[in-house]
Amino acid sequence: MKHYKTVPIFGVLLLVFVQPTYAQHTENDQPLSLEEIWKVAEMNNRQLKLSDLTLQQSKIEILEAKDRLLPELSLGGEVKLNSKFLIYDNGLFSSPQDVPVKGYGYGVGYNLNFNLYNGGKDKRNIAMKKEEDTRKQYEVDLQKHSVKYNVAVAYFDLYKFLHFYDFLNAEIEAEKKQLRLIESLHKNGTILKSDVLRTSVKLSQLELNLSDVTKKIEIAKQRLNIQMGRENDMELAIKYEDAIELNAITDGDYNDYVDIAFNKSSEYKIAGSDIKWSEMNVKQVKATLLPKVSLYSNYNYNYPQISFYPYSNDLWGFGQTGIKVQYSIDNLYKSKHTIVRAQVVSNQAKEKAEMKKDEISLQVKEAYLQQKQALESVKTAEQNIIKTTETVRVIRSSYLNQESLLTDLLEAENALLEAKFNLTTAQTNVKVTHIRLLAIVGIL
Repeated sequence: MKHYKTVPIFGVLLLVFVQPTYAQHTENDQPLSLEEIWKVAEMNNRQLKLSDLTLQQSKIEILEAKDRLLPELSLGGEVKLNSKFLIYDNGLFSSPQDVPVKGYGYGVGYNLNFNLYNGGKDKRNIAMKKEEDTRKQYEVDLQKHSVKYNVAVAYFDLYKFLHFYDFLNAEIEAEKKQLRLIESLHKNGTILKSDVLRTSVKLSQLELNLSDVTKKIEIAKQRLNIQMGRENDMELAIKYEDAIELNAITDGDYNDYVDIAFNKSSEYKIAGSDIKWSEMNVKQVKATLLPKVSLYSNYNYNYPQISFYPYSNDLWGFGQTGIKVQYSIDNLYKSKHTIVRAQVVSNQAKEKAEMKKDEISLQVKEAYLQQKQALESVKTAEQNIIKTTETVRVIRSSYLNQESLLTDLLEAENALLEAKFNLTTAQTNVKVTHIRLLAIVGIL
């Protein structure tokens, strides 16, 4: 990979004045880097906390599925009132024989049922829950990449606006000095009153822009605090005075990023997980066509004994243990369309995976080209800084010698200020587009 080299422009950026910086923190506020803010966000971001809870839920669902492998065991008891025990041994309309039984009764016992075979549905259900848990983990990873990217966007917005503030503040101080000079020249009759007014108008516009940037700084801080899971109005300082390192931004090959994405991308892994789950679901539906075999056992104590002849007013116990086989014949025709639907869902998952593959390729291509464009914008912005700085120097000198108009000087100064804005914007765009590319391929 080819490393992109930045051109030092610190000497070019220095004008005849010293730039004051934005007072973004007090002595007790430690400026945070992007990596430090990422760490705070990973611990406190509300979206990530919600994702972790969802992941915990999926792990509990696996344990619930395993619990279904355990035998069913129940204890029961009853108390009842018995009616007369009448036997119509000569027909319904004949006089019945009244068999003496107790007027009340009770019973207590247990019932055990243990599944031996049901087409593998229970074990397959556990495997499906595990696959769902794996998918949830991919979703958590995807959410982390998304949060880190959003934090980076908010961070570099704040970084950019803080620099804009310093640029505007420095420009205001320089313009005030220039206004005093122009007023002095006007008093001496060297220039017209209109030059004083034009300079005053520009100064007012700069102060208005400074107020607007100040508001944007507060909004960016609040957005960053929210991403970090902190209170909206908490004090926040970032290391915006540090120059952005662009040497780490590499001009890698597009195909390399695509290969990484197909191995690391959480979105692509989610699509693959959906295929595995849908294939298991087809087998799960087909398992309804298989018999169910279970071991059962029950034993009960009852009083009185009125289930077998001869009847008795004594306590009696009776139980059974055996193997039961069930086969639902109706599933042969009821499950036909259910199986077809499951197969269609599986085919849909495969098609969605192919679509996701194409989508990821396009996203990588877009982010890759945006990164290259941002790098080119930095080069252009650096060249514009050099040119506009020299233009301001030349026009200012000629204006003081009454060889050019004030409007030319003001336009040149505005062009220099805009060039400085553009350079900072281009530098932050390089970082943001690179972070977006890393998030897409799954290695952020």
